[in-house]
Amino acid sequence: MTSMTTAVKSPPRFPYDDQDLDRFRELQQLAYGCAESVAAWLAPGVTEREAADRLRRELVAAGVQDFFHIPFAWFGDRTAFRRFRTPLQFFASGRRLEEGMCFVLDCAPVVDGYTADIGYSGKVGDNPIWDMIAQDLREYRELILREVRARRPLNEVYASVDALIAKHGYDNRHRVYPGRVIGHQVTRTVQRGPAGVNLFGFGVRTLQTLGRELVSERVQGRSPLWADGRSSQHPPTPGLWAVEPHVGFRDVGLKFEELLVVTEDDAYWLDDDLPHVRRWEQSR
Repeated sequence: MTSMTTAVKSPPRFPYDDQDLDRFRELQQLAYGCAESVAAWLAPGVTEREAADRLRRELVAAGVQDFFHIPFAWFGDRTAFRRFRTPLQFFASGRRLEEGMCFVLDCAPVVDGYTADIGYSGKVGDNPIWDMIAQDLREYRELILREVRARRPLNEVYASVDALIAKHGYDNRHRVYPGRVIGHQVTRTVQRGPAGVNLFGFGVRTLQTLGRELVSERVQGRSPLWADGRSSQHPPTPGLWAVEPHVGFRDVGLKFEELLVVTEDDAYWLDDDLPHVRRWEQSR
């Protein structure tokens, strides 16, 4: 009986040179810098909408021309996506920040077609559960890199992350994202259509580029979306991947999101000078 599974063809060559990687790295640093600035400004009483709007204004003032997706802000139990049933619930709400609450800021700026996608987790005041998860997230970063370097299929890496989440006694919250994705490929966006115009929270240029990638990758038996299903049953495709393991415990959710470089025979995080990595190093 002939198999109906699409055969995975040879992966493409790594598409970026050192100059490209420098541009992606600079943009990722810019995005994290803006998120840190907004995090320092946050105080009890601020709403998610106010935080997301301020993050957008900070990014635009820093030279951002477009967005892969609009900035998001989640406070309290919304950081763990509790009771999320529709994609509309991901948009910033009127939830007000309170003392002891955790928060997540997420943004994906585009400059000259280069894209970054970052997630910044923080808290206002004391939150012991947040402290515990924040420290444990280091293991997820190490696990993902180790398994991608071993060229394990993406859906198996996803399963390994699930196993670590269960070991820690947490639950998987990235499964709530559309498509259950833990990551997605990042490329230079196609410079067509109006910049700064969004549809359903995604930039028009982003949707054009993503649509093209979904079709072309599917033909090759691959997917630019990293999830736990059959479409991710292939080794990591060379390129850049925005990776965002998102875990929760009760009403506290945390994640990091950053760019992972995957070459034909290796993998590494694009930059180790990031807030969550610095926090881990300081706690040693």
